[in-house]
Amino acid sequence: MAHSSGASTSSSPCAACKFLRRKCTADCAFAPYFPAHQPLKFSNVHRIFGASNVTKMLHDLPEARRADAVTSLAFEAEARINDPVYGCSGVISLTQRKIMELQNEVTDLVQQINHYEESKGNRVPHSLSVRAHSLNVGRRDQGVARITYHGQSIHL
Repeated sequence: MAHSSGASTSSSPCAACKFLRRKCTADCAFAPYFPAHQPLKFSNVHRIFGASNVTKMLHDLPEARRADAVTSLAFEAEARINDPVYGCSGVISLTQRKIMELQNEVTDLVQQINHYEESKGNRVPHSLSVRAHSLNVGRRDQGVARITYHGQSIHL
């Protein structure tokens, strides 16, 4: 949100200043990351981390990394509010479990296709293969299952 120097915003104050009931100034550290239309985002972050801690974190980071940091803080805060014990770890664990379940389902489906092809008397082509990689959080090239059947590839 653009600020004019030395004055409050031309529109409404940012969500942080509105929540904290203070005037939103041109040098407001929160304004670029907590727009007025996202009050719950700041409320959650403030509830879990505290406004002064978030201010310190933002000032300690290079400006180019602040938006990502706020996104991470908002995600962690929401996860922590929804699951006070596990927070993000619970979300990651559930996601990993779901991926494993889907990989097992793909394997079962491939076995069913093999059984169907064999029952029809067709020779199951060697091109039918399933490669499922385990999820390694932080690496985007893994956690993907690929099925190749009759020369067609399906990525899951």
